[in-house]
Amino acid sequence: MSPARAALDRWIVSGGHWDVVAESGDHVTVALCTCDGGQEMDRVVLQRDEVPEAG
Repeated sequence: MSPARAALDRWIVSGGHWDVVAESGDHVTVALCTCDGGQEMDRVVLQRDEVPEAG
């Protein structure tokens, strides 16, 4: 597991939300957003196959 995917997993477990904000080739940029207002706090770049299924 990449450090970016580990960061996303920690964010999800902590109750944060995430949104795909850009895609380019095999890379996907994900915004890490707060659970209480959707404010973007950080971004991570993942390999396309590391992005979890929405839902």
